[in-house]
Amino acid sequence: MIKRVSLMALLLATGLVAGLVLSGTAENRDEVLARPTAEPAAPADQAPAAPLAAPAPAATTMGGPDFTRVAAQTVKAVTNISSVQVGRRRQASPFANDPFFQYFFGDQGEMFGQPRAESSLGSGVVISADGYVVTNNHVVGEGDTEVTVTVGEYRDVRAKVVGVDSWTDLALLKIDVTGLPVIPYGDSSKLKVAEWVMAVGSPFSLSQTVTLGVVSALGRANVGITQYEDFIQTDAAINPGNSGGALINSRAELVGINTAIFSQSGGYQGIGFAVPSNLVRRVAADLMKFGQVRRGSIGFVEVMPLTSRLADELRAPKTDGIVVNQMARASAAYKAGLLPGDVIVSLNGQAIADPSQFVRMVADSPIGSTVRVEVLRDGQRSTLRIPIETQQDRPRRRR
Repeated sequence: MIKRVSLMALLLATGLVAGLVLSGTAENRDEVLARPTAEPAAPADQAPAAPLAAPAPAATTMGGPDFTRVAAQTVKAVTNISSVQVGRRRQASPFANDPFFQYFFGDQGEMFGQPRAESSLGSGVVISADGYVVTNNHVVGEGDTEVTVTVGEYRDVRAKVVGVDSWTDLALLKIDVTGLPVIPYGDSSKLKVAEWVMAVGSPFSLSQTVTLGVVSALGRANVGITQYEDFIQTDAAINPGNSGGALINSRAELVGINTAIFSQSGGYQGIGFAVPSNLVRRVAADLMKFGQVRRGSIGFVEVMPLTSRLADELRAPKTDGIVVNQMARASAAYKAGLLPGDVIVSLNGQAIADPSQFVRMVADSPIGSTVRVEVLRDGQRSTLRIPIETQQDRPRRRR
């Protein structure tokens, strides 16, 4: 049976293509260099707002941890989000506007080019009392989208999309409401495997639903959800509609944004993924300040895992590292001497185990700095110094 990773929304989707690209796409394919082999390519600065009450660690009972106080402090700061994408269907026939044609062939409303709405439901987390809400990019949707937020006594408040980040599947919204309850950020780097956590969201539109579980694993990557992957894995029950909801520790702190599930049925099977709060905080701060996330880049470079077969072909002594599959001539990496077929073994002295790790390290490098990349070429080691440039992403139009 083929297993799949599904995003928690009415439209479940994955966001990673074969290979990992460090910066956008090359607009001129003639300027892209490929690895010379017949082998096919493998597939904020924002200050935390005050919480509802002083956080208190969850108590422990005979039956397990008691999160009743944590739930009371946090559920009101988790919102229900509805987004409606409005589009127009293209006319498929020169007679599409003819009412007789529509009568016999149906689809009357859309053939007039009337708006067609596609809706999605999810959750969000209030991160500031003056109305900033974090959710998932796939909850907000693309294009001409109307987003409404329900939080506390405020129902169906129209939200502005401040910015979205497809790399982490996060989005920042703003509603014109003040005095909102807030969940303070926790330090996700201090999470431990088997630590108890609580998920809060609106699965199947059932608002303020809480589920309890443990941290199953940390630093999950290569799961095919986003380009920048560093997920918290949890067995707290997460279902469609939980997307964008809160993952909370025993101190009533936000430690993650629930994003995806691993499922064969589309529903809960004990494996959920959340974006760590430290990453959420950094992305939200950039979206608030710049409208997009500022990341480092070395240009268009596609990398892939180093298999045993590739290691033999490229004269690499072992399978530690990653392979440059293709790249653009205009990239900073090419200008610094990196070539298709090079085996990247370390960055700034840290060993590279997989493509996802390399993507994260480059993206997190300060813009304007220089990274030391150790490569193997024809069995010989060399060190390249590659400048870090600003990643050129096209920000999505905001409403």
